[in-house]
Amino acid sequence: MASAIEADGGAALAAYQEPIGDHWHLFAMLPIAKVEATPYQRDLSPAHLKRMIEVMKKLDRFTEPIVAVHSAGIYWTPNGNHRRAAAVKSGAKMIPAIVIPDPEVAFQILALNTEKAHNLRDKALEVIRMYRARLEQRPKSAEKDFAFEFERAHYITLGLLYERKPRFLGGVFAPLLSRVDGFLNQPLKDAIDDHQERAAQVERADELAIELVVAGKQRGLTHPYLKNFIVARSNPLTRARKNLPTCKAALASLIKALEQFDLGKIHFGQIRDAAQIAAATSVADPG
Repeated sequence: MASAIEADGGAALAAYQEPIGDHWHLFAMLPIAKVEATPYQRDLSPAHLKRMIEVMKKLDRFTEPIVAVHSAGIYWTPNGNHRRAAAVKSGAKMIPAIVIPDPEVAFQILALNTEKAHNLRDKALEVIRMYRARLEQRPKSAEKDFAFEFERAHYITLGLLYERKPRFLGGVFAPLLSRVDGFLNQPLKDAIDDHQERAAQVERADELAIELVVAGKQRGLTHPYLKNFIVARSNPLTRARKNLPTCKAALASLIKALEQFDLGKIHFGQIRDAAQIAAATSVADPG
């Protein structure tokens, strides 16, 4: 690996064993032109990138090495892409990096990436991109074997929707999905079809909820929390249960409840109170 870095125009500065698993890593200066984001991680945040560039200019130095793995003549950074982009924008030609020889570790590192907190859309898109990469590499491997990398199964289902509908509001359905959407003991090539079916159910529920919001606004119910309120009232899992239904059964029940939802039985005060409770809960428990 040190020879490869030197051949690429970089400099291998030190080899060391990291202190937890005693794995060998290299500390190196890499030519920034050969460093790229992993192809399946989240997109850059323009606001976060702008802030990093401002800080670098103020400090007039680069202080935090990125993490990189070597793959086919390119160095992927699963942790440090905003720093990489900021260094490029600042005119840097080289970038300090902790180089890990095992490309497989890139998938695990993405799960631990805390450089910038994910929102649900970012996380779901990152997971579905990782899923597609694993599907291409190891289609016969069981989906549950990648639970650490994907973190939560409902990110896969929501990621499929975010790919097609960037403005989709996945947070409306996450409370239900997070409880019933689980990893499958099926090969990835088969499991993806199951998630496609779940995503289609969520999409149908979303269409019904949107129709109800339009009808509600015509009745004067114009609160921004209206859609969340309607879906929450239709959620079949609102009562604590020892035995949860399957994901498909729960979504089918949600769709049926939305089809039968009676807007005439709700009033603005209920929506307002529910919104206040939800806001207070999110502040008290941001996780």
